[in-house]
Amino acid sequence: MVKQAAGRQKVSHFETIQGRRQALNIINWVLLAAGSILMLSPLWWMLVTSVKTMQEVMTYPPTFWPESWNWSNYMKTWEAAPFDLYTINTLTITILVVIGNVFVNSFIAYGFAKVPFKGRNVLFAIVLSTMMIPGFVTLIPQYVLFAKLQWLNTYYPLVIPAFFGSAFNIFLLRQFYMTIPDELIEAAKMEGASHFWIWWKIGLPLTKPALATVAIFSFNGAWNDFLGPLLYLNDENLYTLQLGLQVFKGQMSTQWNYLMAGSLLVLLPVIILFFFFQKYFIQGINLQSGGK
Repeated sequence: MVKQAAGRQKVSHFETIQGRRQALNIINWVLLAAGSILMLSPLWWMLVTSVKTMQEVMTYPPTFWPESWNWSNYMKTWEAAPFDLYTINTLTITILVVIGNVFVNSFIAYGFAKVPFKGRNVLFAIVLSTMMIPGFVTLIPQYVLFAKLQWLNTYYPLVIPAFFGSAFNIFLLRQFYMTIPDELIEAAKMEGASHFWIWWKIGLPLTKPALATVAIFSFNGAWNDFLGPLLYLNDENLYTLQLGLQVFKGQMSTQWNYLMAGSLLVLLPVIILFFFFQKYFIQGINLQSGGK
């Protein structure tokens, strides 16, 4: 009888814990659903605005469901300016920036992590200290420098800086390289491998999640960059998508339905990229996965 009573008590205690876990799971799902709705609401507003007529856009109070879905707005938006050319220009800049950020920052990070040299920690601290300098502080000196180099109205000011390293990307990749065992590096050096060979054949394959994270950040930054092209590009044939969207903004009025349609078209590649590479992005934030 005592054993049976004890057994019933254990079952009751287990059911209580399981019930609490289920309740916590339900609360988590509700909070996540509410957060998702909150985060996706701007996208929904962009979508419904993009398929409205201009008259419906200006109605008050605003409607959260369009009277008619005018999908032709997207075609009219694309035909309003040479967006084919703007897409090619943006892709050219973005691909070059991604290549520069991924390979150059990775090579620099490997040097800080696995190549011993005098003053390495001091130099790395100086690199990290540049993250505290606001970008607007260096905006005018950079413009003057590029003007003296006669790089204005070219893609050089938008692409070349990516091949000189970024403090945040160097820090992120260095933390990954630090997780690679030194014994693996020493074994490769004993076989006669140079540091460049070790970085290329060992370092890059082991840091794919971090490289994917850097690539996603770089793609997003270059694809959505507005200030850089606005400062350095004057020829309309060199315009990017972000500058091309300004065709719908006038001094007296703004064509909000076409602007939202164009913004969604520009945003679509970023959403697709994150959707397919979110696994690598999450792994890239985990600094303990580099040596696995």
